[in-house]
Amino acid sequence: MQDTNELHRQILEVIALIPYGKVATYGQIAKLAGLPKHARLVGYVLKHLDKSSEIPWYRVINSQGKISVIRIDENGKNIQQSLLEKEGVYLINSKVNLKIFGWMP
Repeated sequence: MQDTNELHRQILEVIALIPYGKVATYGQIAKLAGLPKHARLVGYVLKHLDKSSEIPWYRVINSQGKISVIRIDENGKNIQQSLLEKEGVYLINSKVNLKIFGWMP
């Protein structure tokens, strides 16, 4: 069994590969990190990610194309949505179209 830090590092390494303007799902990240069926672990790792991290956490969304973690900035805007929109990824009916913006490595 690998230690927890190693598993977290594997997950973060995969997230770091998601290209600008693309998104990936929690399950997809888990599978690419060699941890199929561990999508919740991906969520856990992102939840505990240091705020100053350079990892593009905001590019990870749920399997329905929805933003799972709601972080609001001082202006009342959803931080994840704002960061995605800056990269040209937009939401329609609170969802990202995975056919258009989904990362296919």
